[in-house]
Amino acid sequence: MFISHRYIQPEEERIKKVGTRRHNVPPIDLSKLKGPDQKKVVDEIVRAVETLGFFQVLNHGVPLELLESLKNSAHKFFSLSPEEKCLFCPGVSPSSKVKYGTSFVPEKEKALEWKDYISMGYTTEEDALRYWPNQCKEVALDYLKLSTKMVREIVEILIENLGAKLEESRIEGLLGTKLVNMNYYPPCPNPDLTVGIGRHSDTGITVLLQDHIGGLYVKLDEDDNNNHGGWFEIPPFSGALVIIIGDIFQILSNGKYKSVEHRVRTSTESRVSIALFNSPKSTEKIGPLENLLKKDGVAYYREVVFQDYINNYFANAHYGKNSLDFAKST
Repeated sequence: MFISHRYIQPEEERIKKVGTRRHNVPPIDLSKLKGPDQKKVVDEIVRAVETLGFFQVLNHGVPLELLESLKNSAHKFFSLSPEEKCLFCPGVSPSSKVKYGTSFVPEKEKALEWKDYISMGYTTEEDALRYWPNQCKEVALDYLKLSTKMVREIVEILIENLGAKLEESRIEGLLGTKLVNMNYYPPCPNPDLTVGIGRHSDTGITVLLQDHIGGLYVKLDEDDNNNHGGWFEIPPFSGALVIIIGDIFQILSNGKYKSVEHRVRTSTESRVSIALFNSPKSTEKIGPLENLLKKDGVAYYREVVFQDYINNYFANAHYGKNSLDFAKST
């Protein structure tokens, strides 16, 4: 099968599976947060966020049957005819919060990403049931609602570890924007030439469901235990969700937490992934926490209004952690 030159990535951006290392650290069991092993689990979460920028979780409160239904519903939507899917394209979609598209910012990209997606922004349950696609709206909404408690618990752990106490309204502001993205990666005859999603970091906290094929790769730094850095494949683990830490928490922590650079490989088989993005409200001001500035004596990031950050985020193609550079102190 012929691959259009528009999808062929520059050599340095390609993901070669041969020789790739796998990151096989087992998932964290969140059910143990309620028992005698609570401190051990908290320490595992904090260590992962400080050194890796991601971790996988089990017993997360989202039923396994729902996760299977979620993947099936994504396949149902993407198997619709082009005419039916295009009813959700910008300009004709029944809601500005619901968007069907391809790649990330095609007009800015040297090569297109090998994916389609449906993005469903959450405002109210009523609007979700009214405007989200019939093939996936109910199961996507359940995924969002059941994941919210887990995300809130993780955020409270991370904030407390930084020695800060935030008002309820502040935490709500940090998690005030929710978006469910269903990604579809068509079969690719030569995955070595293409990427599903280019290398980038996320904004807030992402809850990611991989299917059995997988394809997620993360970039890790060398550490003090003589572990070499580079790109690692994150194999799918049955029943697990991947928690990805974004730029906002690297900024809030004044660099103590790490947003992880990651990307997605294509496959000769069709596959889906479903991401729940939890980000701040557009008006929220994001900067290093005050207690950390007093302790560190220096701000590695400036305070930014989240809308300004997100405007910059979507004005550029995926190219590493360039979105974080926007908030760095000069």
